[in-house]
Amino acid sequence: MAEPQRLYLTNTPAPAEATKTPRKTTKNQARLPPLDWAATHGPITGAISATTGAYATALLGTATGMPETLPLLIGAAGAIGHGIGHSVHRRLTARTGVTRAASWLLAGGWTTWAMTTGPLTWVAAGTLTGIGVGISAMASNAAMHEEAAEDERVTAEARQLAQELDAGRRAIANEWHDRLLRVTRIDVKVFAVEQWKNGAGYSIAGELPGGAVWTNIRDRHRALAADARLPRGCTVHVEEGDIQGRVVLDITTVNIMGDIVDYPTDYSPLSILTGIPWGSQPNSDPVTVYLREACALVLGPPGSGKSTFLDGIITGFARCVDVVTWVIDLKAGAVGRPWARPWLEAQGHMKPTPGTGPAPQGTRPGVDWIASTPAEALLMMRVVLAINAARQHHYQDLMDAANTTLLPVSRSIPQIEVVIDEGAELLSASTHGDPVMKELQAAVKKTMRTTRAMAERLVLTAIDGNVSAIGNTEVRKFSPVGAALTSGESVTSNINKLFSSVRVDTSQLNEKGAGVIGQAGADGFDPTPFKTWRTSPNMVRDVVLATNDTRPHLDQPSAAAGGDIYAHRWTPERAGWLWGAPEYTDPTPSDTTTTPQQPTPRPARTTPPDGGGLNLSYKRRQQPLPAEDPDQLAARLMEQIDQEYGTTDEPSTSGLNLSYKRTQPEDRIDPRLTFARNLIRTAGPDGLDTRDLWPALTQEFGPEGWDRTVVTNWLSKDVTAGRLHRKAKGIYGHGPQPDDAHEQGTAERAELADLLPPAVDLVVTKQRASAQFLQRNLRIGWDLANTLLGALEAEGVIGAPQEDGSHPVLRQPDN
Repeated sequence: MAEPQRLYLTNTPAPAEATKTPRKTTKNQARLPPLDWAATHGPITGAISATTGAYATALLGTATGMPETLPLLIGAAGAIGHGIGHSVHRRLTARTGVTRAASWLLAGGWTTWAMTTGPLTWVAAGTLTGIGVGISAMASNAAMHEEAAEDERVTAEARQLAQELDAGRRAIANEWHDRLLRVTRIDVKVFAVEQWKNGAGYSIAGELPGGAVWTNIRDRHRALAADARLPRGCTVHVEEGDIQGRVVLDITTVNIMGDIVDYPTDYSPLSILTGIPWGSQPNSDPVTVYLREACALVLGPPGSGKSTFLDGIITGFARCVDVVTWVIDLKAGAVGRPWARPWLEAQGHMKPTPGTGPAPQGTRPGVDWIASTPAEALLMMRVVLAINAARQHHYQDLMDAANTTLLPVSRSIPQIEVVIDEGAELLSASTHGDPVMKELQAAVKKTMRTTRAMAERLVLTAIDGNVSAIGNTEVRKFSPVGAALTSGESVTSNINKLFSSVRVDTSQLNEKGAGVIGQAGADGFDPTPFKTWRTSPNMVRDVVLATNDTRPHLDQPSAAAGGDIYAHRWTPERAGWLWGAPEYTDPTPSDTTTTPQQPTPRPARTTPPDGGGLNLSYKRRQQPLPAEDPDQLAARLMEQIDQEYGTTDEPSTSGLNLSYKRTQPEDRIDPRLTFARNLIRTAGPDGLDTRDLWPALTQEFGPEGWDRTVVTNWLSKDVTAGRLHRKAKGIYGHGPQPDDAHEQGTAERAELADLLPPAVDLVVTKQRASAQFLQRNLRIGWDLANTLLGALEAEGVIGAPQEDGSHPVLRQPDN
């Protein structure tokens, strides 16, 4: 956020000089206000005007025979009307009025005298000059006196306004001092009150007494709102002040969260380096996020306004002159379709919507790439990782010259933002059986971990933050920007999953598009309520057309790293699903040539539900197999598998070598129990609540494919066997209870000591190390194999695990 709503300075009344109303001045009035003769003049020009006018009148009167007393009568009238009357009307000082009246009388009297004695004499000229100098001196003196008097009047008015404003502030300060003392038992000294510009509330800042902390007040924010009798939808937001021992309260008095506010029509250029607006705070200030180094996670149940929020997020990226946006949406690309429609119209693939004209030629897609299938998404993420490697190599000199480890982002080297809608479809544990989805998940998580410096970041969404929805806690860990939309929440709170320390009354944020947003880090801000802006397909169209010339193209080294995969992303064979092209075929990662930097998918095998054989259906979908002998085909595939995972000492003459089945009794366990165990293991030390386990089982096996009583009995048996333990009612953790850990650990250490020497000999001789490899060759279980890997790593025999789960072997066999 550009400016967090905090009060760091005492909000005392402004000094009189700062509140004074400025006066208009002319070029000749740099220091003195005008003396109002008949026109606007200063002391000098006014005196010259008076004397020249009197001289001209005397000459004219003498030549035409004007009565000598007429100028004197005119001077008297001017003295009464302009000198006295006008000065009183303008509330000028008496000195100014006397000066004006004297000027009129002197000018009129001299004119009468000059007409009687003759104006063309040195005596007349000398006396007129003296009168002019006298008038100028009197006017200057009166002007200075008038300025001092005017300053005094303005100061008094400003002081009165400040006192009135202070009275209002004092009333608010006294009211909240009493309320805080009554509700929280803390004697807070309120020293600042600031009214919000939109009139929807105000902020107060206070000093805490010794021994009190601001969290004591935060924990009572709901009670404070109730005591203040705030309207529904209004909250009291509490956060720490600029120094410890101070507290700031933002009090909303008007429920603007219930208002529907359209996305601002200002589509002016933005930069990823200066922040992007994502919505508005209760005080109508924009919520600005900084995403140069940050990924973002957006959580929201169905109907909370998440899709509309995504359009607002993509709008911000489209306005950036240094961002290229890619979209992954496995729900038929619904999020990306409106952003591609103007381009489809310009290409003649679609007709314009009723009431709009066709997009002009040269219109580009509003987002640079859309993936609607897992295969296309995997191609995209492979390109992301390839670009990361290419940028590290190509731009190293540039970063050295800039003395930075972060790639300097600009229009010529844009940041890549990958927006992934419904992360549950991509990251949930229920997709682990699909090899394409499994590799896609690994690529997404690797991107979050490794591509920050090279300006590749992600924005992910999910229904909730449970482990069953986002795979594990790694996604939350690498997403310092978090937004939780609270409309429609019923069981669990996504706010608590994103922000462990925030206390926000979500019952007051139940309007669609309302929620809480926060960002960790140096550029971040504390979690705060916010409201998203409303978007529409017509607005998206306007954004695409308005930013067509300012959106950047991918830099050449990155495009080259993407190869044909990137270059062909809009071909009918790849993007034809957008307009129903007959050439479109669902791509697979093996259909498109990869670049040298991209990982090649390794052979994978899965176990079908019946528990036997190899499930090769995904192979048949990816590439048609020629007709050949089934035994030869199986033998070749097993050879590929053994090359990846290592071979056993058990010979095989023909057909499938099923010795691994005899050494892995775990594979005969019901897949539903295996699925539940894996979820509990993935949940980590906090354990897994069965309220999260039941929906995951339903999503994986269907509502009729499992029984809660049966699964509960399985888990109870695992608890008895020490594989699991109960952390609380309905919450299971992996491994034995801490009390039983010592006894079981002693037995495990003894077994580990016996297995370590043959394991060292095996991995050094074969130069392979993975859990599957140890299982097959040492005939041990999965858990023991992983424990053994940890021991080998601690002994320096193998290195840290790689993406595919294998470990590099650090020792070489003795010759």
